[in-house]
Amino acid sequence: MLTSTETTQKRSKRKPKIVISTDDLAHLEGLADGMMRRQPALADRLLEELGRARIVAPARLRDNIVTMGSNVTYRDEVSGHEKTVTIVYPEEADITNLCVSVMTPIGIALLGLSEGSSFYWDTRDDQRRTLTVLEVRQPQPNT
Repeated sequence: MLTSTETTQKRSKRKPKIVISTDDLAHLEGLADGMMRRQPALADRLLEELGRARIVAPARLRDNIVTMGSNVTYRDEVSGHEKTVTIVYPEEADITNLCVSVMTPIGIALLGLSEGSSFYWDTRDDQRRTLTVLEVRQPQPNT
């Protein structure tokens, strides 16, 4: 039998639930397939995330879910540093304007998460950090 501490540790190692729109699914799968030769590790990671995602119709997607075009504010729980980025397709990526491609490690990690979700992030210098999604703002419809 597991102790309460072991149960909590086991639970905290689970990946957070993610939700993807049916509108985004085909495009994201196509991106992953296209990246398979150039960056197979990233492509596999995206396909793994898509495979575990709950897929819903756009009308059923809550506003607090990170989707393509969402502005996402997240916090590094170790440093307390907060950052806001927009998740975009690779052709729209522009780091100077904080538009992060969904085909980057952080883009893949954030996609489909909801406000309040936390996930582990391994830095380039092999430090494990916990990042928490603080706020999600959806793009304004074109008028």
